[in-house]
Amino acid sequence: MDIILIRHTSVDVPKGTCYGWTDVPVRNTFEKEAEVTRQSLEPFLPFDKVFSSPLTRARKLAAYCGYPDAETDDRLKEMNMGEWEMQLYDKIKDPHLQEWYDDYIHQPTTGGESFLQQYQRVAAFLDELKGKPYQRVAIFAHAGVLISAGLYGGLYSWDNAWDNLADYGEFIVIRN
Repeated sequence: MDIILIRHTSVDVPKGTCYGWTDVPVRNTFEKEAEVTRQSLEPFLPFDKVFSSPLTRARKLAAYCGYPDAETDDRLKEMNMGEWEMQLYDKIKDPHLQEWYDDYIHQPTTGGESFLQQYQRVAAFLDELKGKPYQRVAIFAHAGVLISAGLYGGLYSWDNAWDNLADYGEFIVIRN
């Protein structure tokens, strides 16, 4: 099975804003960015099944690319940043922030989750997907989901995973 994971287009929030589960708007350049993504996916068509994070920034790109009825799944959401949502990282006043910076893999955000917890929910989704009879699947999601899936699929190691961050509108491919 080929799994193509597509990151949403750029969002309209100030640079440095923590916005994991918050349903933020896309930039006014959405159509231009989305068209580039749509065209880059053409060599992979057709998809047997299309999934999306339920957050608008992922669903909107799925719809633009021709999949307005993509099946949504909460496990495809970005990392839950808890009480830090919509705050600028350099303005967060939380004694646990440095602990999270030191070990974001295991340390959850205050009221949110750790990267390992996000990885586990994405892995559970992909484990379930492996049991389906699909040949080629598209998943419209977020940076953390793509990194988690890349780890799951053996594309990266835990040491270098974030060196492989897909840009807005880009995608990765996992072949099982």
